[in-house]
Amino acid sequence: MPPSQYTKLTLAERPTAGITANTFKREVVPFDLKPGAKQILVKSLYVSLDPAMRGWLDDKRSYIRPVQIGEVMRAGAIGQVVDAGPGSKFKQGDIVSGIFGWTEYGVFDDKIAEKIETQPGVEVLDYMGPLGLTGLTAYFGLLDVGKVQAGETLVVSGAAGATGSVVCQIGKKKGAKVYAIAGSQDKCDWLEKDIGVDKALNYKSPTFFQDFRKTVGYVDVYFDNVGGDILNFMLTRLKQKARIVLCGAISDYNNGSPKGLSAYTNLIAQRAKIEGFIVFDYADRYPEALREIGSWLKDGSLKRRFHIVQGLQNAPDALNLLFTGGNTGKLIVQVANTPSKL
Repeated sequence: MPPSQYTKLTLAERPTAGITANTFKREVVPFDLKPGAKQILVKSLYVSLDPAMRGWLDDKRSYIRPVQIGEVMRAGAIGQVVDAGPGSKFKQGDIVSGIFGWTEYGVFDDKIAEKIETQPGVEVLDYMGPLGLTGLTAYFGLLDVGKVQAGETLVVSGAAGATGSVVCQIGKKKGAKVYAIAGSQDKCDWLEKDIGVDKALNYKSPTFFQDFRKTVGYVDVYFDNVGGDILNFMLTRLKQKARIVLCGAISDYNNGSPKGLSAYTNLIAQRAKIEGFIVFDYADRYPEALREIGSWLKDGSLKRRFHIVQGLQNAPDALNLLFTGGNTGKLIVQVANTPSKL
């Protein structure tokens, strides 16, 4: 039996800094959803929390239209098909992924959903992690933008996060010497012992900059997830022809007036490059990445960790964990109990 009502979280006001209790509105609405032709009714099981979501709240020019006031918060999700409309390619019970947002139920066009077929060595949450946009971002950012080569020195910031931890492992698989930057000793230990980086450095250590100069020296590829002071410092540690991959800027997303970079002229002296990218631009190449990442999951050589928060109502507070260093691995909200087959 369908419920009599369901919950969704909508954007109530645009934050000027961090997300607050007033940013989103919890709405409990009557259940009156029915799929039309080539549509599906989806019950949400998990929603993804990603740093990019903070940028989607700002009303400014970007690669994707900002979430509008009153709209359900945009988010990747995994759900179960409850009902399928006429002509739909899905059937009741199918597990699907898509940009379903912060809602317990929703009706969506077939074209925005993908059916999830679990395989040996792969779990359903991997489709939010290594086999989702997280893994694709790591793969194309490092290999297509960073063009890392065997024997090179790779540094990854935000390395204990969902994207950073995959970048570190791809770098090792491609023969690079990998140095990770994270914000606690526990995270550094995990990166060294489980993920397998050559050395992890805690940026909160009072001797971080000294330790970096002594341990790492200069860098061929820097995969940047944080921006700010760490990026500015890395600009002083570039080898000739170095590449900086601009993936994210966690340190500045909640900062209304970032102070900018002062060491950028090193790009000239070292004939280096700094390049941003958006994973959606690689959509036609997703299959090649998924094949390779999938093979690593199946053989057990790619490690991952999930940080799961219970309850859709906790999604706003949980999103802030990404900016305070409160998560290790992929951050996810579990919206409902999952079917036993998962």
